[in-house]
Amino acid sequence: MVFIRRLVVSPPLMNSSSPWASERDQLQELFDSPYTGAVTTRTATLTGFRETAEHAVALTNESITSVNSYGYSPHPLATYLDYVGVILSSAAGGPIKPFIISITSPSPISLASMLDSIQGLRAKFRDDEGTTSRIGIELNTSCPNIKGSPPPAYNMSGLTPILDVLAQYFWRDPTLAIGLKLPPYTYSTQFDELVRTISAYSRPDPSDESRRLNPFAFLTSTNTLGQTLFFAEQATVPANANATSTSTPAVLPCEFALPTVLGGMAGETLHPLALGNVYTLRRLLDAHDDPSVRDISIVGVGGVTTRAAHIRMRRAGAAIVACATILVREGAGAFEMLSITGDQ
Repeated sequence: MVFIRRLVVSPPLMNSSSPWASERDQLQELFDSPYTGAVTTRTATLTGFRETAEHAVALTNESITSVNSYGYSPHPLATYLDYVGVILSSAAGGPIKPFIISITSPSPISLASMLDSIQGLRAKFRDDEGTTSRIGIELNTSCPNIKGSPPPAYNMSGLTPILDVLAQYFWRDPTLAIGLKLPPYTYSTQFDELVRTISAYSRPDPSDESRRLNPFAFLTSTNTLGQTLFFAEQATVPANANATSTSTPAVLPCEFALPTVLGGMAGETLHPLALGNVYTLRRLLDAHDDPSVRDISIVGVGGVTTRAAHIRMRRAGAAIVACATILVREGAGAFEMLSITGDQ
């Protein structure tokens, strides 16, 4: 059992935001699994992302590695608020597994509108009452597949206006659990700049000035690695590659695994880099002189395709472990395969 502020994640294993958490039936299956401690929705924008036949995924032949050209969900945020509301309302009594609603926007105004809508859903469930919450937020700062819009977490000056909005909403309602989904970093100053930026938001708890709070409860590390290429003979396109697309399939380039040629890589090939990111972030957070920064949790993602990989991610510093690529092959049944006995 792991607490991310008021979110109780038990067991500390869940899905990461991905196309395999797009539809209500997918979310319901993830929610119903006894081997998931929380469910993360696919990243939504305010009005929905235009998904076409160019957006696809391929699995490599020699390892459980994926490359995808997906952007964000074609469903607007309102659709996920409806899905989450229905699933939570229908849940049996007792402790209720939390949802983490993944969102993104380059616009502070649009982001504020999304946060208002999520807070409206939380108000419906009285999520700010008692000692636990059932709805958290993850801001996706890291998708590498959006043309003309690089991941903002690679540029702190571009990220800060978005973080400002999130912080404002947190200080209005400190029961709100907020996380950031990060891209893979490859050199030390990137980690230093991120932690320095995030730590600047810490301040005394309004209800108890003897302790400090940071608006960001968790960091999800890491998203896919962009600008990767696989040739057609290296990979196979699974049957559900365009599961949420309503467009007519395009003629794919016969030479490459993806119609866009380049995409974001995940799965086993990314695993060592993901472990290094989790390890580095955990060390930097733990070494910080502000206890509110040390309290930030890490959700480890990247190449968790076996129980051994799950254990490695925990050893690297992840409080909670999440996965996506393995869901392409195994569906929600992957979580039983990844689970650790007695890990509650």
